[in-house]
Amino acid sequence: MQERVFLSSPHMGGTEQKYVQEAFDTNWVAPLGANVNAFEDAVKSYTGTKAACALSSGTGGLHLALDLLDVGQDDIVFCSSLTFIATANPILYLGAKPVFIDSDFESWNMSPYALKKAFEKYAGLGKLPKAVMVVNLYGQSAKMDEIMEICNEYNVPVIEDAAESLGSKYKGKMSGTIGKFGIFSFNGNKIITTSGGGMIISDDEDAIAHALKKATQARDNAPHYQHSEVGYNYRLSNISAGIGRGQMEVLDNRVAKKREIFDRYKAGLQDIEGISFMEELEDTFSNRWLSTMLIDHDVIGKNYLDVINMLAEDNIEARPVWKPMHLQPLFSECDYFSDEKMDASKYLFDHGICLPSDSKMSSETQDVVIQKIRAFLAK
Repeated sequence: MQERVFLSSPHMGGTEQKYVQEAFDTNWVAPLGANVNAFEDAVKSYTGTKAACALSSGTGGLHLALDLLDVGQDDIVFCSSLTFIATANPILYLGAKPVFIDSDFESWNMSPYALKKAFEKYAGLGKLPKAVMVVNLYGQSAKMDEIMEICNEYNVPVIEDAAESLGSKYKGKMSGTIGKFGIFSFNGNKIITTSGGGMIISDDEDAIAHALKKATQARDNAPHYQHSEVGYNYRLSNISAGIGRGQMEVLDNRVAKKREIFDRYKAGLQDIEGISFMEELEDTFSNRWLSTMLIDHDVIGKNYLDVINMLAEDNIEARPVWKPMHLQPLFSECDYFSDEKMDASKYLFDHGICLPSDSKMSSETQDVVIQKIRAFLAK
């Protein structure tokens, strides 16, 4: 390929510059202004949530959610293992200890079986977690009904890491709206972007008001600079929020394109023995942020790295599935609970590949990628 085929790159809709120009014209280039308010309103309207706070990153949103739940030194937080490290790092920011929960093969997300095992053990130790962090991986929702039932039984709040799943639905509910807090990412490779940025949402309006205070250095309501609690510099700029306003206008188009890309991969490759795809749970709707596929090297004789390297030689970007947190050197001492049958997250990592899913990619280009994979696996 002469031009690089990206995994997932920014895709502007055309109106972003108008909102950015408004920020310059009015000199509102700081982390407040009409774009920030309108961007938050757009996400609230889209998801049906009551309150939202735009932030400089999704990681900041996860950090704030944990902080708002009073997670602190030596507390326990249950966390999905198959995820990007940004999910788990904020646990360490607060001095808490992550306990990692395996995936199941149906959703690729937190296993209710493994979660239940973790609760039983830590309840027996008299050390319940302060929060459970559930990830909706690559746009697919976790089994939220089962997970919420378990967490409600133990009265432990859920943080929904929906960084990759804006536009996805679980049984009619928008991703990020089921737990106590939901967090979105608008990093450059996400389904919509503000170049960098994130958002925390909740139906608890008081909690989001508190998040806003903490995100702006936790200044008290006083005529002077007074501070009674720890705060952060996490607010999104009005310029970046202008990009977000324009991106929200094309979000449904981006979801439709991502789903079209997935469907084309599945139609073009599913007949190969040893190939399978991340499916949708019944009564769910995935934004298909990244099209993900499993390669059974025992059947095919080649593994996911072989395919990634082959594509890279032709200027086509692909990457492995996230390496699970319980296999990361940073978390080698942390507790881990596996699914009923086997270590599912390790299996998904050992066999998974994220295929190029750029929403600007043409059907013709994708067909070339499919044919290259077919030819390579047939050798």
